[in-house]
Amino acid sequence: MFLVSTRNFPPDIGGIQNLMEGLSTALLNHGPVKVFADSFENSESYDQDSKLDIQRISGFKIFKKYRKANLVKEFINENNLRAAFFDHWKSIENIDSLTLKKTKTFCLIHSKEINHHLGSTLNKRMLNALTKADFVIANSEFTKNLVIRLGFKNDNIKVINPGCNYPVKVNEVSKKFAKTIYGDAFPKLITVSRLDGRKSHKNILMTIKNLLPKFPKLKYISIGDGDEKNNLEKLKKELGLVNEVSFIYRSTEQEKVGLLEKSDIFVMPSVVYKKSIEGFGITFIEAASYGKPSIAGKFGGESDAVLEGKTGYLCDGNDLNALYETLLKILSNDHYKKLGANALEFSKNFSWDKIVKKYIELI
Repeated sequence: MFLVSTRNFPPDIGGIQNLMEGLSTALLNHGPVKVFADSFENSESYDQDSKLDIQRISGFKIFKKYRKANLVKEFINENNLRAAFFDHWKSIENIDSLTLKKTKTFCLIHSKEINHHLGSTLNKRMLNALTKADFVIANSEFTKNLVIRLGFKNDNIKVINPGCNYPVKVNEVSKKFAKTIYGDAFPKLITVSRLDGRKSHKNILMTIKNLLPKFPKLKYISIGDGDEKNNLEKLKKELGLVNEVSFIYRSTEQEKVGLLEKSDIFVMPSVVYKKSIEGFGITFIEAASYGKPSIAGKFGGESDAVLEGKTGYLCDGNDLNALYETLLKILSNDHYKKLGANALEFSKNFSWDKIVKKYIELI
């Protein structure tokens, strides 16, 4: 039996949420899985449809973390576990080492949540928590190097990229939906992410404005909500991109994959924003599974997800000229089609059946 303790889990939305769901589901092929997860809106209906045994913990954050830690400790002590998986250093922080020694333990790291100044209180707490795990699993080479720079010197750091649940078959209703949204546009660009400063939506919009003379039928779709919503809507109007740019704040899974399948290029040139930096970028692999090349940022772990010149390009999302030239390069002579074919083949390396075996080998 396996245990998964996670702060991030569907129906909450995000990359870590998808990672923990994918890992938990893939582990089912190797034994029963018990998940301890925070409660979110619509958790009950999600859990009823899931194959996983999920126990939700609700309440105020300060009390919830201790209650969850006690439930996890109790479960470890009462069951013969093969391994326990923690999504965040804060998920393992309040579990005592004596309890953890009763099973193999994995703590996953992603980048933003560990990026605290060396010597700060949060940095010291993070380092102490990570030392409790048998294995610290970084989502990319970048994240591994980051945690080393931040003071974690143990030799038990392993890089295991996130797995991908895609491609999902697109139904006919979603195909028609995507066709209605895109019409006869070319190129069809798409981003799937939260609307925050790190994702560089602002510079994508300004680059689209500069591309219109060459590509008057260009269409850009952004799927996701976030703090930058109002600023981006305002910028869209100021740039006169009301027809060329559509923000879809909420979508069904089928609508999302329908738009991905119909698109030409996935664009998410992430930048460093405060302490936030892209640790990997599973959405690049999701796009690749539909044969779509990506334009990604160059500052974080994107190079694990996008192979420069083979499945897409890395560029400085702060540099409008670099983003413009990269889009021109990927579009010239239908180059995006060759890159997309390479991306499709590359994405097959990230199937959860393959990724989960890397964890099993460590156990």
